[in-house]
Amino acid sequence: MTLESSKNLGGIGALLLFIGVFPYINYFGIVELIGIILVLVALHGFGSYYKEEGIFNNGLYGMITGIVGIVLAAAIGIEIVLPNIKDFLIKIYPSWNGNWSTISSLSGMTPNTSNIAMEDILPFISAAMVVFVILWVFAIIAMFFARRSLKQLSARTNFGLFSTTGLLLLIGAVLIILFGLGLLLIWIATLILAIAFFTMHPQPAQPTTTAATSPPPTPV
Repeated sequence: MTLESSKNLGGIGALLLFIGVFPYINYFGIVELIGIILVLVALHGFGSYYKEEGIFNNGLYGMITGIVGIVLAAAIGIEIVLPNIKDFLIKIYPSWNGNWSTISSLSGMTPNTSNIAMEDILPFISAAMVVFVILWVFAIIAMFFARRSLKQLSARTNFGLFSTTGLLLLIGAVLIILFGLGLLLIWIATLILAIAFFTMHPQPAQPTTTAATSPPPTPV
């Protein structure tokens, strides 16, 4: 893979990450998944050219961390919600017999929320909080690896915009707890990453130098 193809793949992948948040473009995260894969392929190309394994490895670690965080959050969230959801639905739809095979019949029933108390909602609030905290922690770890990857790429290409993008991604992950601010920063960082890939001028790989040996002394 040439540096030019790595540049283009990385830029296209970052653009897909940027536009993937818009409605009618992203379907079940497929667009963003393709974007991540293209960026990883680009990082692999740069890592191979500059003989810097960390450029790709740290990017890969970041993606794996993100996937693990999503799966773990979903599993724990479901584990908290499932034991309570049946009783909750019966309280809203008293005429439902609790048989999951007849769940489709709920669409024709009128919900009754008058007998819903706070303790009935607490399991769902707890699940939402647990899922949010897990996703937040794993997002910080994932963006930490992403920053390391982009910082190494910045050092090898002598193009500081990569390092800036990595820093913005990490700060955005930390600020996710402030809801829209952190996510907005991460979204902007993906656009900056695309600009960095498309506008960079790759530096040639530095040849490996060997220490010069002095000639043996001539006898007098």
